[in-house]
Amino acid sequence: MNKKLVYVVVVLVAASGCSDLFEPAIRNNRDLSDIHDEPKYAAGLLYNGYTRLPTNGWSFSDMATDNAVSNDETNAYYTVATGQWASDNNPLNQWTNSRAAIQYLNLMLEEVDMVKFSDDPVINQLFVERTKGEAYGLRALFMYHLLQAHGGDANGELLGVPIVLEPEDPSSDFNQPRATFEACMQQLYSDVETALGLLPHDYEDVSNVSAIPAKYTSLGIGVSEYNRVFGQVMRLRLSGRILRAVRAQAALLAASPAFSHGNTTTWADAANYAAEVIDLNGGITGLAPNGVTWYDNRNEIDGLGSGVNPREILWRTNIEGTSSTLEAQHFPPTLYGAGLLNPTQNLVDAFPMANGYPITAEQAQYNDNTPYANRDPRLQQFIIVNGSTAGANNTAIYTAVDGGTNDGLNRVETSTRTGYYMRKLLRGDVNLNPTSVNAQRHIKPHIRYTEIYLIYAEAANEAWGPTATGGNNYSAYDVIKAIRQRAGIGLDNGDAYLESVKADQAAMRELIRNERRLELCFEGFRFWDLRRWKANLTETAKGDHIENGNHRIIDVEDRVYRDFMIYGPIPYSEILKFSALRQNNGW
Repeated sequence: MNKKLVYVVVVLVAASGCSDLFEPAIRNNRDLSDIHDEPKYAAGLLYNGYTRLPTNGWSFSDMATDNAVSNDETNAYYTVATGQWASDNNPLNQWTNSRAAIQYLNLMLEEVDMVKFSDDPVINQLFVERTKGEAYGLRALFMYHLLQAHGGDANGELLGVPIVLEPEDPSSDFNQPRATFEACMQQLYSDVETALGLLPHDYEDVSNVSAIPAKYTSLGIGVSEYNRVFGQVMRLRLSGRILRAVRAQAALLAASPAFSHGNTTTWADAANYAAEVIDLNGGITGLAPNGVTWYDNRNEIDGLGSGVNPREILWRTNIEGTSSTLEAQHFPPTLYGAGLLNPTQNLVDAFPMANGYPITAEQAQYNDNTPYANRDPRLQQFIIVNGSTAGANNTAIYTAVDGGTNDGLNRVETSTRTGYYMRKLLRGDVNLNPTSVNAQRHIKPHIRYTEIYLIYAEAANEAWGPTATGGNNYSAYDVIKAIRQRAGIGLDNGDAYLESVKADQAAMRELIRNERRLELCFEGFRFWDLRRWKANLTETAKGDHIENGNHRIIDVEDRVYRDFMIYGPIPYSEILKFSALRQNNGW
């Protein structure tokens, strides 16, 4: 992004407060009308939406699930998981952030027609259309995050959030009721459709007028003009391809058991929306061969050009220099890390054997005494187990209580509480040794293609069964087979376990959910998945106590959730202020 434009955003965000939410220029001693002649200033309204994206950083909400625990008892997700989640103590709150983003986007939509982006009226119109498309699309995205975090049952009705389509000011009536979940979904779909009519599939330069959409060539737009507005310099902005993925994410939420009773979105809708994105990616063969280790594909990440995505990444944040922050948080103590996120035995047990069978199956030939032998390769790609090597110098990590280092179970405050450390998301070539610190570039996805393939598999299985396609070119079975083959599962036996369940919708459902758990672990999905599935939220987080070479499974941390907590709360402060708002049941 243009650094001067980013600066405008920073100023706007830094100055934001209650009054600034409605009149963002006042704190900067500027009037909102100033944006009409200053497009860079106007862009600050739009960029405010980009800077508020919940996926700009890692949430690590897996630490509030059966996937992981935190070794820091002051961590916000520790409080959520252990019974302190409340409407006035909600680290997963999206009400303030997403509604503020929508306010700025609504301001942009109201003012954009009056902004002078170019002296050429035709080129100016292209800038106006693209800006509108981004604003409508971002508004849909923030609606999705609001519904995920705050949609729920209130006295027998499935509700979403108040639908706000115009900028609010101090004279506005803020005491507005929550719209139905269905109305919110329909507004989301409407915003997506509007945006798709204004945005390109992707921001890429064209070299010939024939590649320019006819609606623009009819206005006399040439190659240079088109590339100025819709070319590769605009990469990382919201595009049509990205919006189709957002629509698939929202549809999956709406079709899921926790929400399906209150809206008209079906599993078939979710599958078909995901299929649109998959088809744009080349179908099943478009699945990135190196997508499992996308976070540590070093040559690929280090060689990325401006705005270019690796094959696995559909949309990502900007890459800015080198960093070792993630490693400092999560490396084991002997690698000078704080060991913050500790994967559970529950998650470790979810990884199948290399032959594809769950470890509980007779055909798995699982051995309690050598629990990491002949396992799904993803286990040690994502998790550091006892005896793994890690870090720039391939240091051996011993998590056993008698392992002799601070990496051992519960040795010091930064030691693991479960017998495991997180490897996924981290660069293995980062060195935190104070005498030779070596930071590296990192990539942070907003959306990975694998997520979209998994959306299709889940929705297609529910809509049509494991092997039917619903008119698409592939089935749920086809997608899961490709994902497991890429992971190195069942290569010697034709994935006999997958073949054994491909005629059983319920068994395939469990397999798909498990593949989603593994492929997306530590990326902020499990917390929301368990809730939309209405699954068990209270499975105790377990660990592995290793001593004298013996493994003993231990209880590490209870999960304290009540049934109504499949839905998140409306903030207590909002309920106090506005009588028209109804709280979700139980909160």
